[in-house]
Amino acid sequence: MTPTLVRQHLSHTGATPRVDPCARARDWSEIQERMLVPLYEAVYERLEVGPDTRLLGLGCGSGLALLMAASRGAAVTGVETGSPERLTLARQRLLPAAWDTRAGGDVRLVDGSPEDAAGAETPAYTLVTAFEPIGCLAGDSEGLGEGLAAVTPLAERGAPVVLAGWGPPERCATSSVLRVATKLAEPLRSTGSWRPALRDDLEEVAHRAGLRPDGSGRVACPFGYADVDSAVRGLLSTGLFDAAIRATDQVQVDKELAEALHPHQRRDGTVWMPNVFRYLIARVP
Repeated sequence: MTPTLVRQHLSHTGATPRVDPCARARDWSEIQERMLVPLYEAVYERLEVGPDTRLLGLGCGSGLALLMAASRGAAVTGVETGSPERLTLARQRLLPAAWDTRAGGDVRLVDGSPEDAAGAETPAYTLVTAFEPIGCLAGDSEGLGEGLAAVTPLAERGAPVVLAGWGPPERCATSSVLRVATKLAEPLRSTGSWRPALRDDLEEVAHRAGLRPDGSGRVACPFGYADVDSAVRGLLSTGLFDAAIRATDQVQVDKELAEALHPHQRRDGTVWMPNVFRYLIARVP
């Protein structure tokens, strides 16, 4: 949904919007991140994640997916390069000083490149995840294949690498809302423009990384919010609307985003948008 629902390293023209990165990170952690829980659960169940799993999570954000794996007993390493504010929240969730017994395995968090997750005494990883969905913005998979190729030497031969992507627009109600970002950002058309997900997006990334596809699945991940204000804050926390803010202003984006959400608002004021996400399992050769 870094932006976490897209690759955080995307480059855009223009200056970075004036936003409070700490507030954005909190909105992501408290509102938006949970929308992908069904995806995490489906992958972990299919791959039988447990005490024998050594997981490397790329783009770990504020750490919810890592927490779910650790609660199964997995040893987890999270890497976050785009948002130190989200990584701070991940540390609060996962590291021992914060806490209780929610995570059952070893936890390590890395602020830097995936290669920094390697060490002389670090065992090879048995699972690599890249849960930030691609297929929403033009160019949002740029560099992902190459990045995966760089970290596969850290994984065991035959280890699964999981990629995630948006489903087809007709199965994703949020697509109509995301088009607002493209319309408002038209003066600054760039790699950040919305585009529909393509059938082979994930396979193309796996091919560039030298990985062997070995199965896929689709998971319903509805976006549900307490009210329109929460929905606006959650969607803005993804970073998908930053180009629109640069092209117009925050007030205009907030207004048009709220209007686009009205068809999805129910009588009790809640907002509900059914979506389908796709995941691909590829193997390290």
